[in-house]
Amino acid sequence: MLKLTLEAIELVDAIARYGSFAGASEHLHKVPSTISYSVSKLEDQLGLALFVRNGPRVTLTAAGQEMLKEGRWLLVSARQLESRMRQIATGFESEVRLVHDSLIPTSAFNQDICAFEDLNCGTRLRIGCEAMTGTWEALRDGRADLIVAAGEGPAGGGYKAVAVGTLAFVFCVAPTHPLARPGRPDRPLRRSDLLEHTAVVVGDGARSLTDRTVGLLSGQRRITVPSMQAKIACQVAGLGHGFVPKACVQAELEEGVLVEVAVEEPRAEETFWLAWKSGTPGEAFKWWCQRLSRPLLPGILPRSLR
Repeated sequence: MLKLTLEAIELVDAIARYGSFAGASEHLHKVPSTISYSVSKLEDQLGLALFVRNGPRVTLTAAGQEMLKEGRWLLVSARQLESRMRQIATGFESEVRLVHDSLIPTSAFNQDICAFEDLNCGTRLRIGCEAMTGTWEALRDGRADLIVAAGEGPAGGGYKAVAVGTLAFVFCVAPTHPLARPGRPDRPLRRSDLLEHTAVVVGDGARSLTDRTVGLLSGQRRITVPSMQAKIACQVAGLGHGFVPKACVQAELEEGVLVEVAVEEPRAEETFWLAWKSGTPGEAFKWWCQRLSRPLLPGILPRSLR
């Protein structure tokens, strides 16, 4: 049987914090003699001294310091476990997993996260991000409880979804790019114009569902990058062309590091969805579902992803 219990760690922690047996006894609502006896018994069981006594004042020995260095983490974990157990008994689940499209910075949800933490409900929050179809796949494969995803979900159903906004896209290049230079045809760009130059595309994060490509022509030379942030950076550097969310490049357009160019075949607006699997939800899940069932995009996006 373990000689070191959570109660013993709590006792030593209180003495160390208040500097004396008397101070700990007041905090723990026990008489000083009980505190003194409990410490002496613990030291006998462990076969080592935890405190150096200097009259009424006591200080931790090296062994006592080592005990509390790890022991305080155990106390925190135990309190959190008790909290989760109590809350789960009232309907709060142990964890909620939110996965969002990689176009959206996690920081866009900071206010929501703060409000959730203020509930102190004991439910752990796990946030992840995936690109394009990968977000829907996380929901389908059970790696997410709730998603904020772009485009239509996969066939087969089994989930519910509500629209939470749309994004308009513009075709942009760097001002030094051939498609922006003087001398190009004074008309919207055609497919043949685009095929002469490299496109920058965001790679789909799907592992098993069919990859999704948007605004990419058959046979198009391309650079595939992991995120919209990387795509915008590549286009600012003049490495290629492509459609980007207008809300995310306002600063670049104003600064002139990107220029919008008219094309014959513009990209349609993209709808974003809050989606979840059908079933019996927990209280934390219901809180998040209600919280995010509002117009999110483009309002939560920064004016620049650089």
